Amino acid sequence: MIPILTLAESAQLDGESAARGVTVRELMENAGLAVARTAVAVAGGSYGRRAVVVCGKGNNGGDGLVAARHLERSGMGVRVTLLADPAELGDEPKSNLRRFAERGGVWQRYSEPGLRREAARADVLVDAIFGTGFRGAPEGPFARAIEVINHEGGSVIAVDVPSGVEGETGLVRGIAVLADATVTFGGLKPGLVFHPGADHAGEVEVADIGFPPDLVRSELWWVEAGDAAVLVPRREPESHKRASGVVLVVAGSRSMTGAAALAARAAYRAGAGLVTVAVPEGVLPVVEAAAPEATFLPLPQTDMGTVAEEAAGVILERLEDVHAMALGPGLTTHPSTIELVRRLVAESPVPFVLDADGLGAFAGRGSLLADRRSEAVITPHAGEFGRLTGLSSAEVTEDRVGHARKAAAEFRCPVLLKGSRTVVAEPGGRVRVNPTGGPYLATGGTGDVLTGAVAALLARRLAPADAAVLAAYVHGLAGRMAGAELGEGTVASDVLVRLPLAIAALSREAR
Repeated sequence: MIPILTLAESAQLDGESAARGVTVRELMENAGLAVARTAVAVAGGSYGRRAVVVCGKGNNGGDGLVAARHLERSGMGVRVTLLADPAELGDEPKSNLRRFAERGGVWQRYSEPGLRREAARADVLVDAIFGTGFRGAPEGPFARAIEVINHEGGSVIAVDVPSGVEGETGLVRGIAVLADATVTFGGLKPGLVFHPGADHAGEVEVADIGFPPDLVRSELWWVEAGDAAVLVPRREPESHKRASGVVLVVAGSRSMTGAAALAARAAYRAGAGLVTVAVPEGVLPVVEAAAPEATFLPLPQTDMGTVAEEAAGVILERLEDVHAMALGPGLTTHPSTIELVRRLVAESPVPFVLDADGLGAFAGRGSLLADRRSEAVITPHAGEFGRLTGLSSAEVTEDRVGHARKAAAEFRCPVLLKGSRTVVAEPGGRVRVNPTGGPYLATGGTGDVLTGAVAALLARRLAPADAAVLAAYVHGLAGRMAGAELGEGTVASDVLVRLPLAIAALSREAR
């Protein structure tokens, strides 16, 4: 996994590195050199090439000035545009401006016509305006400079984070640089992995600039293919269906039979050996036809065709013979069904995944989720998460990692917060960010597929947080496969049937 450094963690890394004798000057020199090397590679060489480096007044601008010096030394024609009075520069940026000028480097104070003229002749532009601590929307000359960078000249290299992207969240509240590549330092930054910031970053390179490796620490991690691959459970040569995991899916209602079928079929596709579907007795024939591999448990129902509260005893008895439960898809929030869900959450003897209408049973009462016997995973999208916690969807989006981490601690279970990007937060504070997925997963039923996959992996004895991470990874990978083949016509069942292909691809990665 690759560490994703928050602002606080980056500041701590700087401070602890300084205590080890690693100076700001040394770090800035190495950072600028890394940026220059990438700029030369993107430009296709240095001979006869031209670069424009646009610098702000902070250390990000200092990195840009070092890059300018190294680019000129490489033989590239370089022009620096400075969006600050030189007197406003900090000590190291001011020193690097002086060193650039002493070598004959050409720089100018920002003017829009001047930047447009230079950018139009450039093969590569280096964005060194704002650093990772930027918040809000660029204004005045900063906004106009970003507009020029985006619309004039050649390829764009961003230093650490594209200017205009909030480094801590990935939010873009105004205009932001659209980079072809971003060179970042020490570790990834949240603004490079969460959308829309990730859409502005282009190809991301994490450069080693001299931080002591043992000091690069984080509680936020980017999951790589190899990390997911080692979680894939092995199926022993003499395995049988019960040894491969038994799942009970409690789902469905008169108006939503498909949710139960999708979750059950996904559990099978994710490797469960046996799946039982518990549904209202009135819809049993429909779900049986849609999920022929499953076994079934008909349940008492309400007059609205939802699972009735009195079904709890039957379900709890069956749970004694299974390894994991999927609870929620398509249940509705009928008052009797809500009481059933709350009792199952409190009394289930096996690990379970709670999603969709199962989460709706705790709207405004999320704290009740902590009162239960067994381990659990919850899988809300932003709206469901907001109803659990009293937040708006916009507030959730403002700080996905922070809110998920807080909820995991409060609810005493991993929280898989769906979205772009999906995150899995653990009660102890660790958060893993899932890199797979895409827009073709934004279609009805894909959440039910994810629920079934999580349940299967719980039944196969993965720890709840690992089950959530692996399910999110293969679900996103299957979605990409389906989208690449089918495009706009992709539906949930297309994702479902590609789960085994995604798991097989990861298994090959592990060998």
